Amino acid sequence: MSSVPPASPAPPAEPVVRYERLGPVATVTMNRPRYRNAQNSAMTYALDDALYEASADDGVKVIVLAGAGDHFSAGHDIGTPERDADLPHARRAGMWWDHSREAGAERRLAREAEVYLGMCRRWRELPKPLVASVQGACVAGGLMLAWVCDLIVAAEDAFFADPVVRMGIPGVEYFAHPWVMPPRVAKELLYTGDRMSARRAYEVGMVNRVVPRAELAAETRALAERMAGMPRLGLALAKRAVNQAEDLQGLHSGLDAAFALHHLAHAHNAETAADPLGGMDVRAMKAADGARAVRDS
Repeated sequence: MSSVPPASPAPPAEPVVRYERLGPVATVTMNRPRYRNAQNSAMTYALDDALYEASADDGVKVIVLAGAGDHFSAGHDIGTPERDADLPHARRAGMWWDHSREAGAERRLAREAEVYLGMCRRWRELPKPLVASVQGACVAGGLMLAWVCDLIVAAEDAFFADPVVRMGIPGVEYFAHPWVMPPRVAKELLYTGDRMSARRAYEVGMVNRVVPRAELAAETRALAERMAGMPRLGLALAKRAVNQAEDLQGLHSGLDAAFALHHLAHAHNAETAADPLGGMDVRAMKAADGARAVRDS
């Protein structure tokens, strides 16, 4: 009597965030390229873990944030099969709570205060420099990840957009628009929902460098290594000094005010359309993009 051989174990799932340290530089890479690195909760919490791991490692002096595949990040996950916004994510007792227990607007407010605004604020305050390495799409929630970084290196094919005004929402949760670009440029970005090219982003001061796509990783790495040659305390103090200046210019209080307006918009959409996103699911967003492309052509 022949026996059935045991089934081969399933290959381990690809991590949603990859972490690599090479010398004094740690690279944290979003790893959902199939979905243009759309940020589900699993990825966001994994990003938090990886960034804090790099921050706690005495051997790391600079952190690079990157995205696998053709795009940096298409934003928050609002429609992939792995979307997990409704799952409980209580972590680190005393800091966050299980937002899935709440109901209505309270639940949405609790989750976004933790996963979006709260995490972005903490990442901005990490004592080590962060460098964003951006290619392809950097849209909505992708902007938030790039903006919390101290420097942004963009490939020539990168583009930036915050199209959420189409949802009746004033902008993404980490509303740094008037600080990372001139206010009139920020209004144009929001009022039109159009894409801003890497070159235009460089011209308005939102991006530090624009490089050919094939050279993005190497150029980002070279910049990070150059920064890593500076004293660690000097880097931390310089970062703190500039961040304090931004806060004195109103960034911290401006984020709070805009976050409240963001949730007023969610509540209004839920009241009037039974959908906090104002009916703008993934298919509707793609249709709007297609109509715009036809118009522009």
